[in-house]
Amino acid sequence: MEANIDDMSGELLGHAMQLLLEAGARDVFFTPIYMKKNRPATKLEVICDEVHKESLQEILLKDTSTIGIRMHKADRLVMQRESMIVKTRYGILRVKKATWHHIVKYAPEYEDCRKAALKHGVSLAEVYRIAQEACQTTKEVKE
Repeated sequence: MEANIDDMSGELLGHAMQLLLEAGARDVFFTPIYMKKNRPATKLEVICDEVHKESLQEILLKDTSTIGIRMHKADRLVMQRESMIVKTRYGILRVKKATWHHIVKYAPEYEDCRKAALKHGVSLAEVYRIAQEACQTTKEVKE
């Protein structure tokens, strides 16, 4: 779903985003755009499942200034996901593993890495690097 909005403050848009996410939106994002007569505006986009569509439409119409919503259906390819843990010199870290055919991706959990970086006085990038390395060498341990 999407709507172009040219008459709302950032605070109100942020509030609408939070409501939409809490109501089941898969993702909500803003894109700066220009409307007729070069008016700056914001395109608000919501990705959702069919089951949440009507409640999210209600939020869009009630909590934003839009008077119309464009809707598009889209197919979705999702990598298979699972959680795992890895042991590193900075402690145990949770990691999301995503696979599709022969493609494998690892995404260390931000909060775990952030806490480890602060605790050990190293950069967040360093903890991410070590977590990524651990994913390549550790036997998988499901969380």
